[in-house]
Amino acid sequence: MKKLIGMGILALGVAFSGSALAADGAAIFKAKCAACHGADGQGTAMAPAFQGNAFIKDSKDADISAVITTGRDGAAKKYKNFAIGMPKQTLAGDDLSAVITHLKSLGAKK
Repeated sequence: MKKLIGMGILALGVAFSGSALAADGAAIFKAKCAACHGADGQGTAMAPAFQGNAFIKDSKDADISAVITTGRDGAAKKYKNFAIGMPKQTLAGDDLSAVITHLKSLGAKK
C-alpha cells in the first residue's frame, strides 16, 4: 500500500513539474509585446491589434514565428499606418511556441 501511495505521489509530482516548466505565452506576451500591442492584444497607437487579426488567424505558425524573430521594418512593414516597425525578438523555442499559441487565441477574439 505504501508503495502504491508513493508511486501516486511521484506521478503527481512529475505531472505538476511538467506544467510548471511549460512556457507561459500570456506572461511572455505581457512582458515583451503588450507595451505596443496592448495588454489584451487590442492594439494601440504604436502597433496593430491581434484580436480578430486575419494574419494571426490565417497564417502558419512558421510565418508568425518569422515576423517575431526577424521583425518587420521599412518596406517589409505590413501595417504602414504605424510609425514604428516590429522589432525582432529573441525567444527560445518553447517560449516562441507559447507566444504563438497565445497570439492565435487573441486572433480568434473579435
